[in-house]
Amino acid sequence: MRMPAELDPETLRALLAAARSARRRAHAPYSTFKVGAAVLDERGRIHAGANVENASYPEGWCAETSALAAFVAAGGKRVRALAVAAHSKVPTTPCGGCRQRLAEFAQADCWVFATGAQASPAAPQRWTLGELLPHRFGPPALRRRRAGTERLR
Repeated sequence: MRMPAELDPETLRALLAAARSARRRAHAPYSTFKVGAAVLDERGRIHAGANVENASYPEGWCAETSALAAFVAAGGKRVRALAVAAHSKVPTTPCGGCRQRLAEFAQADCWVFATGAQASPAAPQRWTLGELLPHRFGPPALRRRRAGTERLR
């Protein structure tokens, strides 16, 4: 797999390892579908999170949401890459809501890596955020709207 210039193989291994480690700590007693995620920020730091379910199922939150919350709490500004490790036979991509959350902090060329529980650590599947969420709605649309609204007043 050819990596983007700014993401070396060692960083990818660390990102995937953080996602797998978080998956092991997921709290999924209702669905039993454990997921871990890890975000690489603009400073090269990795922020991990796991899915967390509760008795008011499905009122929990996704691993990607947890990882993004850790990223924001640590002062992250831009997501360079995201890794998702699901307890499944095949790699699982972020849900639509998490794709939208990711779009808040990442550009369309941000790499999203996914691996299943039985997938080879050396060969995760990958996409760009733009491939997973084409024609995304994001902050630029709101800036245009605000600018247009101000002109209407």
